[in-house]
Amino acid sequence: MTDDVIKLKPRKGGFIDKVKELLPEGGNLNLCLTCGACSSGCPASGLEGMDPRKFLRMAALGMDEEVINSPWIWMCTMCQRCVYVCPMKIDIPQLVFNARAQVPREERPKGILGSCDMALRNESGSAMGTSPEDFTFVVEDVLEEYREAQPEFAEMEAPIDKQGAEFFVNQNSREPVTEPDEMVPFWKILHLAGADWTYGSKGWGGENYCLFLADNENWEHLVRQTAGQADALGCKTYLNTE
Repeated sequence: MTDDVIKLKPRKGGFIDKVKELLPEGGNLNLCLTCGACSSGCPASGLEGMDPRKFLRMAALGMDEEVINSPWIWMCTMCQRCVYVCPMKIDIPQLVFNARAQVPREERPKGILGSCDMALRNESGSAMGTSPEDFTFVVEDVLEEYREAQPEFAEMEAPIDKQGAEFFVNQNSREPVTEPDEMVPFWKILHLAGADWTYGSKGWGGENYCLFLADNENWEHLVRQTAGQADALGCKTYLNTE
């Protein structure tokens, strides 16, 4: 027998404790069974040598610097599949989100940062920076083209700012700019279904890169902008295509 004592390194910080304070019931972050169910279904598992289980254990051990500086936190899609399969319903995506928020804003990935800032430049909420006027022009132009080319859809509509529509529909920001024809199949589905719908000239951008940037103030601004337009038009349902 040896008298040597194994000493664990002291915790470097309290990042996980701060996150627990923000989450209802602590987000169950201290209930991990290390079963690995989260990692087995994670689309980002194995990237940069990281997976959800390892990430949570590192945070629990106080490895704050390693957690916050890991490129993996930006590879997580926030899909919440890990929460769905977890027997303890541990909220790992919230841990990831708050890890992102610890990184200085100017040091966060340039692609996400640039898309977030672009969406804030006008009332479209478009990550491509497309103005309400340009969006309206593209939709009307493409609609006219397809009505003429496909007589069976001569009555198809793609309304913008229609008062009292049942559905307020958003749109991927890239499609009106780079792939406008990709908007049409969805219009056809709505037309054939007889849906009462509308785009908004404001708040039509479907994605929210400020959310993925962990920019709380600005992702809330974009959501409120979209919801405000839906309310102003009197729409009953917000249909998020993204």
